[in-house]
Amino acid sequence: MPLSRRTLLTTLPASALLAVAAPLRARAATRPTTAGVADPGANPGADTGANPGANHTALLANTVAIFAGTAESNARPETAAKLAALTSTARARLAALDGAGPGELFKGLPLGTSDANLNTSYQYLYEIALATRAPGPAPSDLRDNADVRRRVIDALARLHDTYYGDQSKGYYGNWFNWEIGISASVSKTLVLLKEELATYRPGLTATYLASMDAYLRNGKDGDVDLDSRFHTGANLADITTNRILQGAVTGDDARVVKAVADQLTVYATVDPYNPRHGVTDGFYADGSFIQHDSVAYTGSYGKVLLTRAVQTVKILEGTDYIDTATADLVAVVRGWVADGFAPLVFEGWMMEIVKGRGVSRTATGYTDVAVVVEAVVDLSGHTTGPDATALKGYVKFVRQTSKAALDPVVFVSPVSVARYADILADTSVPAADLGDAASHTAFNAMDKTVHRRPGYAFALARSSNRISKYEYMSGENLMPWFQGDGAHHLYLAGQDQTLAFGVDHYTTVSPYRLPGVTAPVETRRTIPELYGTAWYDNPERGFTSSSESQNTYVYFPRGTNTLSGGARLGTYGAVGLVLGDDAAYAAKQAGELPDDFVAYRNAAATKSWFMFDDEIVVLAAGVGDPAGRAVTTTLDSRIAAASDTVTVTGRLRDGADWPGGDGGSGTAPGPVDWLRYADAGQGVSVGYVFLDGGGGGDQGRVPRPTVALDTVTRSRRVVRTSNPDTPVTKRVFSLSVDQPASARRLSTAHALVPNATERQLAAYERYGWYGRGPLTVVANTTRVQAVEHRGLSIAANTFTPGTHHAGRLTIDGAASVLVRTSRDGTVSLAVSDPTTERGTVSLTLRGRWLRAVATDDGVRVRRVLGGTRIDVDTHQAHGHSLTARLR
Repeated sequence: MPLSRRTLLTTLPASALLAVAAPLRARAATRPTTAGVADPGANPGADTGANPGANHTALLANTVAIFAGTAESNARPETAAKLAALTSTARARLAALDGAGPGELFKGLPLGTSDANLNTSYQYLYEIALATRAPGPAPSDLRDNADVRRRVIDALARLHDTYYGDQSKGYYGNWFNWEIGISASVSKTLVLLKEELATYRPGLTATYLASMDAYLRNGKDGDVDLDSRFHTGANLADITTNRILQGAVTGDDARVVKAVADQLTVYATVDPYNPRHGVTDGFYADGSFIQHDSVAYTGSYGKVLLTRAVQTVKILEGTDYIDTATADLVAVVRGWVADGFAPLVFEGWMMEIVKGRGVSRTATGYTDVAVVVEAVVDLSGHTTGPDATALKGYVKFVRQTSKAALDPVVFVSPVSVARYADILADTSVPAADLGDAASHTAFNAMDKTVHRRPGYAFALARSSNRISKYEYMSGENLMPWFQGDGAHHLYLAGQDQTLAFGVDHYTTVSPYRLPGVTAPVETRRTIPELYGTAWYDNPERGFTSSSESQNTYVYFPRGTNTLSGGARLGTYGAVGLVLGDDAAYAAKQAGELPDDFVAYRNAAATKSWFMFDDEIVVLAAGVGDPAGRAVTTTLDSRIAAASDTVTVTGRLRDGADWPGGDGGSGTAPGPVDWLRYADAGQGVSVGYVFLDGGGGGDQGRVPRPTVALDTVTRSRRVVRTSNPDTPVTKRVFSLSVDQPASARRLSTAHALVPNATERQLAAYERYGWYGRGPLTVVANTTRVQAVEHRGLSIAANTFTPGTHHAGRLTIDGAASVLVRTSRDGTVSLAVSDPTTERGTVSLTLRGRWLRAVATDDGVRVRRVLGGTRIDVDTHQAHGHSLTARLR
């Protein structure tokens, strides 16, 4: 069920929000502060009629209700488990407080050198304080317990006096803990214990505010700096939320209104050609979300921002801070859910391609989606009519399709738990996805593509000089090297995705054999192995734990290639990618990095993915290595339980059956028509149809694939240093094409067929090899790659300057093009610029002249000798597809 305003993310509501920010800043400037805390009585009328006292009272009450619940919500039987969890957690924290040894506040968390332990200690204090404020129908010895509250306050004072208050000793390790993490726990604790603090330690709140401001070192004068690379996106939302709470608890209206104004900037759709404050973090018009300047991050920082945005609506409800802009804020966030999150959630699982270093964590994609569901639950309460129905229907849809039961105990708010129960019980709301079961989403702004059909979802990760190849940081995602080089995840309907992907996938599948990746045969070392620390430490050359050089060359390097992107026509898509080295290797070759800095060189390949209904066709050309190393191109890799029966069957082109060994492993003795992977334990299968390569550097020779079926046991710690040392054993399948050292360049062509039966694959065997069936490779070179699909016409990618020919198409320069011809003769086409740098893309459709029936702005159609010329204005389109219908 689509939202009534669901299209691409619009800049209109965000612009309206930014218009609200200006008077808020002016309002903040009229309220002077003293020693970090405002005088509530100063200049009381300067806020043009606002009532700060009433605003702050409402804001504080809203905040307590979000985190502790209300008497009404907590009386509901559905929230009993959540309240029990709050109490149980608090009791465990109190026990750890009692058992602390020297140099600890909580047992097992030594302080003085570990910023992570200090951050966790503050979190534990918040969790104890929370239990004292949560109302409930059952008696509790923690609720309203003054002694427990004073223990928390005394502990706050001890932490400040010993480990936090000395500015010369603090701020070691991760900047996030000092500027965001600790402040988040402290700010919420100050809200929860406001009255007790006022009577027991009345000066402690002001003391903490002064220290939190001082630790905002990437800010400006102890406040947010919108020009800082640290104060962007989800991080800015976190910082400003903390400051909203701080202002309310101290009566500092200037702090609140400025924080609200600063946070409103986060909701503006990013214009990559005119970024505000130079910031590229945030949501883009095509639904992409970027954090850290260039990391595709919807599934991690994006869900944090979603949570904060909805919490902002809830915290400020009943106040006058954004009362006129609330509807616009809700509209913006609804667009995020529909266009940014929903395409990335498959049967309740968050796709790995947008999780950055989070792919190495043990929490599952189902857990990630629980965060999104809570936000949608709360967002639905701030909408009406069809939009509310659509959001509630999506909540039900996720619950019905997820292979893991969503336990609302993981929700932050007891109020959300109660609302979730109401939605599930509402029989008037049908379960419905926010998009169609068959869809294609081109997240070109973050170099990702998602192709969905009722039985599967195909998620493709790309990279370029705009978007990072991967993210490594803080000992997380230790072996990420090829995750953005065309790696794919093929999710099959009905499967528990924890058994196919997640941390165990990255643990047991070789990082050099990720599905879809072409990689040189070599052994690379992790950052801790290379340098003995979690980063490259060389302050004299600008490399510290949070420096820009560290980000650029170690944590999340971009590629050096410009071509990565594709066109979308309805539910179909074409995507092209030219592999490139990462920024670190290029800089090392140019002599710009220290001698002891290690950088690795990539292999070479030009690749295309053409995504239809039953298959994804993958072409590769120019596959090899400029340095002469051996190269492996992995067509697919999948994992299964060690006890599952996994088999590979198939047919050679001479008519013989696939002769593989154990379960079907081995190298093909000759050309192959098709192979089929089947996991009987999960009841899933994938087919692989091998097509004529269509030319290229090794014309006439069809590569012989190798199937491997190995039982692999590894510890989850191999991908993340802080993971538990838990051994994982999986049956690992890989299908690859291997090239020896110094081999000449190779071209390959195959189709992935999700959920394929042998009978279905045999149909490709009868036709595809001879070009008479549903799939024909028209061209497969480093200049042009194209496929014809019977009934769907032609899809093509071109990669170089000059004129390219593919079937009826003549294309000038680099482009991605899809053409479909309907039964009534209408021709539909879509064109995009995969480089994002071209002003115009031109093509000619040979044959009789076709007139324009409908075109997007910037598309011009004219008659030329022998056909129809289409000129497409792609200036600053940022990879967006432009379309036309011709007849």
